[in-house]
Amino acid sequence: MAFNILVADDSETMRAVIKKTVSMSGVPVGEFHDACNGKEALAILAETWIDVILSDINMPEMGGMELLKKVSEDEELRKIPLIFITTEASDARREEAQKYGVAGYVKKPFQPETIKAILYEVLEKAYAHRLEEKPGEEPAEESDF
Repeated sequence: MAFNILVADDSETMRAVIKKTVSMSGVPVGEFHDACNGKEALAILAETWIDVILSDINMPEMGGMELLKKVSEDEELRKIPLIFITTEASDARREEAQKYGVAGYVKKPFQPETIKAILYEVLEKAYAHRLEEKPGEEPAEESDF
């Protein structure tokens, strides 16, 4: 039960930091997918199964807020939790994100523990059915879920 994660940030370095942090958190990752902006993220979402989106807000061409709005308007995509990892910390921005169903909000710079906690919380909420052991099956590798 591994999760496919889309990381949308215009900084290649930040995408690498986020992926390293998630990898070290113990979250079982199937594949990471990278996008430089919201447009690239939507193209990936159109072709690839994604379980959670980690996105910046400020990106060229299409920012994270517009990505969130487009995801929230799509019947299938709205099921995918989106977590913002951003320098945008204003209450107004957070409220706007909540209005469109953001699953989590992490301010940069962040502590690895913060990413781990929000990811576990969001994945448990969205995918509890995938995290529960099925009767008669051997438990998977030990995890913190």
